[in-house]
Amino acid sequence: MKVFFDERQLGHKPEVYYRGGAPMPHPEQPERAILIRDMLIEHGFPISAPADFGTDPIKAVHDPAYVDFFSDAYERFLKEAPEGALGIPTRHPGTRRGRCPKDINGAMGWWMTDTSTPLTENTYEAIYWSAQTAISAAKDVMDGARASYGLSRPPGHHAMTDCANGFCFYNNACIAAHHMRAKWGKVALLDVDVHTGNGSLDIFYDRGDVFFCSLHPDPAVYPTFYLGYADETGEGDGLGASLNEVLNMGDGETEVMEALDRGISAIQDFGAEALVVSLGFDMAADDPLAAVEVYAEGFAEMARRIAAMGLPTVLIQEGGYLGPSLRANAEAFLTTFRKEIGG
Repeated sequence: MKVFFDERQLGHKPEVYYRGGAPMPHPEQPERAILIRDMLIEHGFPISAPADFGTDPIKAVHDPAYVDFFSDAYERFLKEAPEGALGIPTRHPGTRRGRCPKDINGAMGWWMTDTSTPLTENTYEAIYWSAQTAISAAKDVMDGARASYGLSRPPGHHAMTDCANGFCFYNNACIAAHHMRAKWGKVALLDVDVHTGNGSLDIFYDRGDVFFCSLHPDPAVYPTFYLGYADETGEGDGLGASLNEVLNMGDGETEVMEALDRGISAIQDFGAEALVVSLGFDMAADDPLAAVEVYAEGFAEMARRIAAMGLPTVLIQEGGYLGPSLRANAEAFLTTFRKEIGG
């Protein structure tokens, strides 16, 4: 199984964000990807640099103006910001009536929903190559590989059609899934990150050609809030093509595997011909953002059940932060998945 990764993804280095009104060290750090990359090298996974597909595949799922905003946003911020300011949005339009202003602070609030997606010197380069990593993994599977892994960082599944959210800028998994529609009539996106794939839900909610399933705790009490309730099943052409498997805070591996099995059954009933997995390791019991309790063997069992679906599969990295077991969990899932698919 080939791995795609680009060193330029390490350039985004956020310092702080605000949680519950308090400043916190930002958990989405480059070391996450370095740790997983080094583990993969030790296990003999071939790692390739992604190709450059440009912005068209990104704009296929995102508002083009939103995509373009990030290309020079940090430089614009520096020109207007006071000495020592951080590129954190501080103004938000709420209902989003109106239009994007010329002022960079207003524009940041227009395109960025919270404080977790600050602009840094190399943010655009990092998110651009994170998306190219996902597209390259998708292309590898479209060209005949049984499976491929995009070590995308920053992650993407909270990024909505036209706004950044929850550490995420471009929705790498949605970009990959839409790209795969050029070959397969029905594609499924399975999100096993602990947080609601709210961005993916937003992007595919009215589409019937991509089935979306997310496993996550109740958004009434756990971030990312707002989207991901069990009665949100899609609309228009997408009615019935969204499935939110809502867990309880503190659920263990039994409940998580039961939810995974229901999601797999729904994907099979949909008739998916190919699969994208938003792969988060933050379901770990000791993750810094922990909400449920999955351990290394649980991640290995997830890999077995997903591999047993027998679909051409693209794995796209999402969450999983610098807790004690991150490496072990990534190792358990990825080495097990490779073994189950035979290479």
